[in-house]
Amino acid sequence: MWRGGATAASAARALRSRLIPDTSHHPATALAPIASPRSFSSSSSSSAPTIAAAVPAVAEATAAAAAVSRQAGSVSDALRHYGRCYFELSKARLSALVVATSGAGYVLGSGNMVDIAGLCCTCAGTMMVAASANTLNQVFEIKNDAKMKRTMRRPLPSGRISPAHAAMWATSVGVAGTALLAWKANGLAAGLAASNLILYAFVYTPLKQIHPVNTWVGAVVGAIPPLLGWAAASSELSLNAMILPAALYYWQIPHFMALAYLCRNDYLAGGYRMFSFADPTGKRTAWVSLRNCLYMLPLGFFAYNWGLTSEWFSLEASLLTLGLTIGALSFVLEPTPKTARRMFYGSLLYLPAFMAGLLLHRLPNEQKEHNVTQTSEITGILYGAEQQDEERARQKREDRKPSRIHSRPPVAYASVAPFPFLPVPIYVSTQGHEL
Repeated sequence: MWRGGATAASAARALRSRLIPDTSHHPATALAPIASPRSFSSSSSSSAPTIAAAVPAVAEATAAAAAVSRQAGSVSDALRHYGRCYFELSKARLSALVVATSGAGYVLGSGNMVDIAGLCCTCAGTMMVAASANTLNQVFEIKNDAKMKRTMRRPLPSGRISPAHAAMWATSVGVAGTALLAWKANGLAAGLAASNLILYAFVYTPLKQIHPVNTWVGAVVGAIPPLLGWAAASSELSLNAMILPAALYYWQIPHFMALAYLCRNDYLAGGYRMFSFADPTGKRTAWVSLRNCLYMLPLGFFAYNWGLTSEWFSLEASLLTLGLTIGALSFVLEPTPKTARRMFYGSLLYLPAFMAGLLLHRLPNEQKEHNVTQTSEITGILYGAEQQDEERARQKREDRKPSRIHSRPPVAYASVAPFPFLPVPIYVSTQGHEL
């Protein structure tokens, strides 16, 4: 009984100590005196004007922050929107393929050493010119693209960007790319770029709605970028510079014939006149593809014979072309969408493999090396002649000076005695008399 009462008392004390802390042991927790209602009302009335004045300032800051956030969001959205439109107008993936062929031509046209800075400038200029040509192509074909399922979602038919804006973008990047090639490469490369832009935008594009020969004109357009790269590297064009352009020209025919056969209904709806329209069975389209594949068979041998690559490339190129030819032959034997699609995908694999083999087995451009050596020799001769002229001029200036004999002041072997016990310095005059 006593033990139970003691336990209850200790529990009560513990509860009271928790609710009312001991100020002797915890002075920081001591209860402060309660303020009177009068003092509370006076303090609240004095702080009311301060709070009332702070509310508008907070509201203004919040509104300004919201406006800045909205403006930043709108700028970000605009940049994202136009960046996407420029990307689609430029046909960036197709332009990247053009840049790859131009870069390959630059490497093939170089000597033992490849100028990386020149290569980058050539690729950048080619990319800008290709983007300009592709944009102008879409500016001229807005109505046609709007009728085709494959192209109706492009920026111009869908109304995401105005034709004037697209034309301004095309003009800006075209001029900038041509100027960059003229500045960092040479006039020949810039001229090839400008002529290719004109040929694509103002000849090939309208010809697509007039005659099926547009396919062959487009093949010429695709064959010029490797020549551009070669010209940028070597400042000239030679016979062995034609290997990669010839491969691109003949490769584009079966590649595009397969595409035109697969998309002939879409092209017909868009108002384009393709070779496959007059060939309902697909036989003539398949034969054209096979014929151009056969034209590519000797290109590997020519590359080796003309000193562009080693003999291994001749074998590799023949095997690659033979595979593409088999695909075209299957399209001839059975002109169906299945065989056309197979040849189309085979052409997509052929081109990068062909260019990789060219770059892997390439030999330095002998004409480029000869030009570099000749330029170095001429520079050395001119430098030597300049040195001789300077030496003769210096000798003449020396001869024109009057020969005067000046008596130099006495020269001391020592200005002061380094130690007190050494003798006084001895001076000798220029005439050899001791003083």
